[in-house]
Amino acid sequence: MNVLVLTFWTWLATVCMPTYEPVVYVTEEDKKLFNEYIEQIAFQTYNTPEELVIATASFFLDRPYVGATLEKEPEGLVVNLRELDCTTFVETVYALSKTVLEENKTFDAFCRNLQAFRYRNRKIENYISRLHYTSDWIYENERKGLMKDLTRSLGGEPLNMSLSFMSRHPNSYRQLKKNPNWITAIATIEEKINSRSYFFIPRDRITTCQTQIRDGDMICLVTSIEGLDISHVALAKRVDRELRVIHASSSRKKVIVEPQSIQAYTQSIQKNIGIMVIRPAFYQNNSKAKRIPKR
Repeated sequence: MNVLVLTFWTWLATVCMPTYEPVVYVTEEDKKLFNEYIEQIAFQTYNTPEELVIATASFFLDRPYVGATLEKEPEGLVVNLRELDCTTFVETVYALSKTVLEENKTFDAFCRNLQAFRYRNRKIENYISRLHYTSDWIYENERKGLMKDLTRSLGGEPLNMSLSFMSRHPNSYRQLKKNPNWITAIATIEEKINSRSYFFIPRDRITTCQTQIRDGDMICLVTSIEGLDISHVALAKRVDRELRVIHASSSRKKVIVEPQSIQAYTQSIQKNIGIMVIRPAFYQNNSKAKRIPKR
């Protein structure tokens, strides 16, 4: 009898336990900017997905660069179209473009796409579930069918991955400082990343493969900084046939089209050793973007 009672109360507690709904951090100005994007960009005609991605990225030109916008507690989906860092810029551009291509141009659909890119298994559980390392972001989003790592096929060389920065510098991260039990989990993630195979294109060989890089491809700058993988991310963009990048620049403090070629830009960064090239899966799934007429 006691066992039955205990089983009943266990079942009741499980059924009645509220499910965790991650908070969405968003302002009215962000929603206004989303609506402006839909009005200005989403109903134009694009012959290819690349055109849509570049139009989306260009929508954010001159938006201020602001770092650490995701560091909210409790962990939740941060939607910030007002201020961007290099990673949130790329994630936002891809999530908006994917939303347009899916022809479900709602704010909720955009949020779902943004969360899918940013979090492991598309789920927000806590700080650990966010994809902090770019190499992990690449692996997980390729596994989810959202991205494709082209680096090896473009002639990339093996990259010796040895990540440890977050677990070795927990005091640099507010959440790890407050939750030291998470450091072990981060270290485990680093070990998993280090066990995978990654490739990079040395910066003196970028010109040999740049004809195979498409506008809107994700360009990841591989760094020699101990314990790190990628120091910056950007989107490829051709200007008068010269391959450059459009990115949220920490030095210029805003979203810009880089004035120099990608070759010159990477060589100007002291700790940069080369690049990875990652392509959105919707480029393959949509060889030509659906021609959406103006309203």
